[in-house]
Amino acid sequence: MKLWDKGTPVNQRVEQFTVGRDREMDKMLAKADILGSLAHIAMLNSIGLIADDELKLLSAALKDIYKNHLTDFTIEPGVEDVHSQIELMLTRKLGDVGKKIHSGRSRNDQVLVDIKIFAREQIREIHDLILTLFETLVALSEKHKNVLIPGYTHLQIAMPSSFGLWFGAYAESLTDDLLMLQTAYRITNQNPLGSAAGYGSSFPLNRTMTTKLLGFETLNFNVIYAQMNRGKTEKTISFALSSIAATLAKMSMDICLFMSQNFSFVSFPDELTTGSSIMPHKKNPDVFELIRAKGNRIQALPNEISMMLTNLTSGYHRDFQLLKEILFPAMEDMKAMLDIANMMLQNIRVKDDILKDEKYKYIFSVEEVNRLVLKGVPFRDAYKQVGGQIAEGKFNPSLTVKHTHEGSIGNLCNENIRKKMQNISEGFCFANVDKALQHLLQ
Repeated sequence: MKLWDKGTPVNQRVEQFTVGRDREMDKMLAKADILGSLAHIAMLNSIGLIADDELKLLSAALKDIYKNHLTDFTIEPGVEDVHSQIELMLTRKLGDVGKKIHSGRSRNDQVLVDIKIFAREQIREIHDLILTLFETLVALSEKHKNVLIPGYTHLQIAMPSSFGLWFGAYAESLTDDLLMLQTAYRITNQNPLGSAAGYGSSFPLNRTMTTKLLGFETLNFNVIYAQMNRGKTEKTISFALSSIAATLAKMSMDICLFMSQNFSFVSFPDELTTGSSIMPHKKNPDVFELIRAKGNRIQALPNEISMMLTNLTSGYHRDFQLLKEILFPAMEDMKAMLDIANMMLQNIRVKDDILKDEKYKYIFSVEEVNRLVLKGVPFRDAYKQVGGQIAEGKFNPSLTVKHTHEGSIGNLCNENIRKKMQNISEGFCFANVDKALQHLLQ
């Protein structure tokens, strides 16, 4: 079944190529398609295109699919996409009444609204996983705030750091990632339904009504721009995913280094590492290596989407179909990465007394320079004095640090970072969507 079928058979090779992976990807959109259809038929009823008894039948049938058939939802052979499958299920049950569901819309705005509803839900799940990982990182930062580790520049030993600083750095990085995700959410949370094929409809559609019914923050008002938003929405989401992925990949690289015997700063229980087929001593950080690889792949996503959209005119193009194939798996990967990273970090083991090793003594050179400056020695003279001690092998530093300014070893500002995260999280306003969809499904 094809919604555009006019009776002329399509070459099977052409059909197979053009449908592509739509049946696989579209199963993820079934829930969103039903929600969009429920709002659409309520609006059609309000303008007289669907009678009250027809609305009752259609709504009941759609809600039945939503409640009882989504877990095993399939797109049958010969059915082109999720929209066709749901309309087919309605016409089998209700006859010609089921065919009225498509009045006043195109597959173009139908898939647009589906993707936006689906992406909203995915973003929310990612948001929740970010908050969970954030709290784990803050808790670890507080727990290990007094455990000193080397800080590096150019991968050379530089100045004292701490596990409190290190864990807290990635916690705060997630606040900026969440801010980018919120931007993607707000761009996503605009209603394109009613733009039809990109040029509106001669029916007196009430687009404000469907906006409220679906819990969207606002409309994509201009119908051409509503269609132009296909691709732009996905690209904006990809930038947010890329930001989160960069944080996770960098953290994973740190952990891979810290786990190596050359560092030995952290370890994990044996059951969370993997072994070698030839070297019995190996405990490999495969989880973090895969997070790193998946994170780096997701960082390429904005460019991949941008190239797919390059030089496309306004209006719909079949090119957009492929966006689902790269964005949907990326969102699934992101959720898995956040979840497994949190589980691993909850089991991390941190080594104490790292800086007592002789090779780290020069890490305190800046501390010694600063102590002299506090006694009144000009900084440049203090620098030369400590440098001379190092050159002559007479450098014997104190192994204590006293950093008190905001965000330093002795003043992590984790509560300030937590408040920042809370303020960003509250800006998503998920409750508005929940309230609207609960009402729609009653």
